[in-house]
Amino acid sequence: MATGSAQAGVTLIEVLVALLVLSVGVLGVATLQLNALKHTDSAMRSTQVSFIVHDLLERIRANPQANYALVELSHAPTSGNPEIPRDQDLFDFADQLRRTVGDDAKASIAISGARVTVTLDWNDSRAQGQGAARQTMTLTSVTTPERGAHP
Repeated sequence: MATGSAQAGVTLIEVLVALLVLSVGVLGVATLQLNALKHTDSAMRSTQVSFIVHDLLERIRANPQANYALVELSHAPTSGNPEIPRDQDLFDFADQLRRTVGDDAKASIAISGARVTVTLDWNDSRAQGQGAARQTMTLTSVTTPERGAHP
């Protein structure tokens, strides 16, 4: 005669341990998703800034006789003027940049002959953490081909 009880189900401790393991896994996935969203936002802003700069460089190529040099973004025209393409272009550049990355964005445009260098700096603390993390981008382009150069 066999006397003994065979276990027929799971104990409460086993259920609690399984729930703890599942909870840690779910929290890990949630943290991973949050970080992915932050870095995706940062990458999206960098891409948009790149598009804005390339748009400005194309406008400079379309209007080569104008002087687009800009020491800092605060010196850009505060309103658009379709009658003066340079002023309209710089206003659009500053407006788009501020709308994309915020009012604390900084930018400068240096021109040396046919070479244009645009330097941008903006606050990227949303993706980088609570510190004052800043993102910097510098793009240099030749806006007019050299004489005798073939495309």
